[in-house]
Amino acid sequence: MGDGTVRPAWAEIDLGALSRNTAKLVALVSPAALCAVVKADGYGHGAVRCASAALAGGAAGLAVALVEEGIELREAGITAPVLVLSEPPYDALDTAVAGGLTPTLYSEGGVVRTAAAARALGRRVPVHLKVDTGMHRVGADPSEVGDLARAVSAEPMLTLEGVWTHLAVADGSASKDAEFTELQLDRLGDAVSALEQSGATPALVHAANSAAAIAYPASRMDMVRCGITLYGELPGDARVIELPESIGTLEPVMSLHAKVASVRELRAGDRVSYGLLRPLPTDAFVATIPIGYADGVPRKLFEAGFQVLIGGRRYPIAGTITMDQLMVDCGGGPPPTPGDDVVLLGRQLDEEITAREWADLLGTISYEILCGIGRRVPRVYLGGPGPDRDVTTAPPIAQDRLFRWN
Repeated sequence: MGDGTVRPAWAEIDLGALSRNTAKLVALVSPAALCAVVKADGYGHGAVRCASAALAGGAAGLAVALVEEGIELREAGITAPVLVLSEPPYDALDTAVAGGLTPTLYSEGGVVRTAAAARALGRRVPVHLKVDTGMHRVGADPSEVGDLARAVSAEPMLTLEGVWTHLAVADGSASKDAEFTELQLDRLGDAVSALEQSGATPALVHAANSAAAIAYPASRMDMVRCGITLYGELPGDARVIELPESIGTLEPVMSLHAKVASVRELRAGDRVSYGLLRPLPTDAFVATIPIGYADGVPRKLFEAGFQVLIGGRRYPIAGTITMDQLMVDCGGGPPPTPGDDVVLLGRQLDEEITAREWADLLGTISYEILCGIGRRVPRVYLGGPGPDRDVTTAPPIAQDRLFRWN
């Protein structure tokens, strides 16, 4: 691999592709700002480098799920706005405020604790209120938002910067999904109108996730929160969520690679791996690949008929995927040789395996596939800072650059 990586299995992360995807989405949703969602370690791609690539592509800010995720960005020297998408636990709000993060709130207790942290630091803190418009996961009931906004306004060290919601079925293809999405947008609009009438006007109103940002232009409002699309995957039903021709296509950012570790010649009827579940249909060369379910290649892929790419050709898994290895039925030849490249996710010559293909085989979504690639799989970054870049020492947070989404 030539990058110092020892293990012959790795994921390549194309930061240039991520920046280009971001730029296309920024152009699509303009004049709304784009908030790049980099939670879950950038959907398994590496949060710090993906955040930098998204900002380079035109993102106005970032979003995370956990305070710890936001602090990781700050410690890497990233000074862009960082929105925490769920109300932090009370004992984490001090850390969030100290780190210059923008908390989402939906309880009076959250408002009180955030205000106390802001007073202790002498720092005016912007907050976003989340409205539960029908997904019923987290958020304040629309009837409670007015009281929360008044509580924020009563705190001199807090600023009501945003009000937002999350759409439950914007990626759905049924007419009832469209109806429910419109209902959620109407509920958010009613809540914001009520706030404005009482004199509480947020600078940012946002609702659109990746699916809505593409399929529901009216949902773009002041800002959209894009996650999966940054990483080159479309959400939901591809028949519904389709980029306009003016934008083109998105580029997958992650590919998953390994090298053939060994090859043995077996006879028709021989069985391979734990359980000896399936006889080889013909005499075949069987290659062992040093990657397994501990790395995020699920055992169920064998039962589902998953194939890998070697030399630009598809070959099926020969037996049960094990924790650290899997075996491939390479047929009658010519055989691969140890050291040959194997692609489990990505392109090799004219063939390509996508995260959606994995997801379809497993009955899940591409988000889970990408997030599931294990931490012990080295990430090799292309088109950006090298993997040995030191990001452990953060420069001081530039206060005049925080909380500026446009």
